[in-house]
Amino acid sequence: QVQLVESGGGLVQPGGSLRLSCVASGFTFRSSNMKWFRQAPGKGLEWVSTIGSDGSNTYYIDSVKGRFTISRDNAKNTLYLQMNNLKSEDTAVYYCAMNTARGQGTQVTVSS
Repeated sequence: QVQLVESGGGLVQPGGSLRLSCVASGFTFRSSNMKWFRQAPGKGLEWVSTIGSDGSNTYYIDSVKGRFTISRDNAKNTLYLQMNNLKSEDTAVYYCAMNTARGQGTQVTVSS
C-alpha cells in the first residue's frame, strides 16, 4: 500500500531554514506527481507546492514563492521541501501527498 513518511520538521527562529523529506513506497514514485500540504493550528488543509514526475515542473502557493523549493530524487523515492526565510505564519504540520494519500506529517514551528 502507499506509504509516505515525512521528517525534518522542528523549531526554528524566524528567518531560519528547514529541509523536509518524504520517503515514499508502495507505488511508482518516479511516475507520480507529488505535493506538499500544510495545516496550521485551527485552520484547514492548505496546498503548498506540486512537482511533476520528472521534477521539471514546479508550482507554489504565492505566500511561499521565492522562499520554498520543492525537489525530488527519483532514485531514492524521496521528495523534499527546502524552506528558507521562514516566517511565523509558516507554522503548521506539513504533509507530503500523492493523489489522496498523505503521510502522518511533520511539525514545523517558527518562533523566537
